[in-house]
Order: sequence, then C-alpha cells, then structure tokens
Amino acid sequence: MAQIDDLLDDSTRECIDNCHEAVKACAHCADECADKGEEMAECLRLCRDVVTVASTCAQLCASGSQFNGDIAETCADVCESCADECEQHDHDHCQACVEPLRQCAESCRSMA
Repeated sequence: MAQIDDLLDDSTRECIDNCHEAVKACAHCADECADKGEEMAECLRLCRDVVTVASTCAQLCASGSQFNGDIAETCADVCESCADECEQHDHDHCQACVEPLRQCAESCRSMA
C-alpha cells in the first residue's frame, strides 16, 4: 500500500516537513514569550503567524492545491520575519526557532 510520502515529490515533502518543524518551534516559542511581557510581544505575534501560515502551507502542499505556491511565498516571508525577530533575543526558545524558520523559508521559496 502506498503512503502519502511516496506520492509526493522530494521538494514538496521537504517543504511539508520544514513547515511542521517551524510550527513546532514557534508554538513552543510563542508559549514561552507569552510569559515574558511586552518586550516579547512582537516575537509572540510573529510566532503565532508562523504557526497559522506554515500549517496551512503544509496542508495545501500535501493536497496539491493550486494555491500552494502563493501560500508558500507568504510562508517564506513570515518565516524570514520571525527568524529575524527571534535572532534579536537571547532566550533559548527564540534561538531554537531561527534555524527551522530559515529552513522553512528556503524550502517554501523553492515551492513558490
């Protein structure tokens, strides 16, 4: 029996996997930032945006939607903005987001 990963090309599979990693990192970061006060408000907002957009991107890529290129471009932009913000903070949870966000942005750009 075929599995979904067998039905997707390598770049689509990579984009989906990287979106999931970005979602995990940002969900954790957003939760941690929520307790840090106003100084972390922008990081919190951007992480929540990544969770929403990257989840949607993964779903549209998996379904082969005609809109997956558009959402992948948006996802790349949001991930890059969030990575830039996270890099500015010394918190471990912020630093742990940077690489997954950069990888997600790169693979989304290749899908766009």
